[in-house]
Amino acid sequence: MHVVKNDIVEVITGNEAGKTGKILTVFPKENRVLVEGINYINRHVRPSQKNPQGGRVQKEAPIAVSNVLVVCTNKNCAKHNRGVRTRVKQEKGKSKMRVCYKCGRAITAGTEG
Repeated sequence: MHVVKNDIVEVITGNEAGKTGKILTVFPKENRVLVEGINYINRHVRPSQKNPQGGRVQKEAPIAVSNVLVVCTNKNCAKHNRGVRTRVKQEKGKSKMRVCYKCGRAITAGTEG
């Protein structure tokens, strides 16, 4: 997958297109991600000790991983603070890392580009 937990991503299709958020959970078997503040649904819950009133609870639902792009925060990048494609780069003797397709800078989860 081109995204990992704590990445800042931009949604590129659907009702939430153009919005950004942080990835809370990745579901690799289903090819889905849970993004903070994106794709809210209403869940009907029965009364319980945790929720004595019951009723409707609003929560995020997973979206397809193909509908999100990692945000590049490099100020010199042509697509600064927008979703960009990533590629995997491996230097001699080092582990693989994700890099921005436009500027070539490394992308690390949850940190500035």
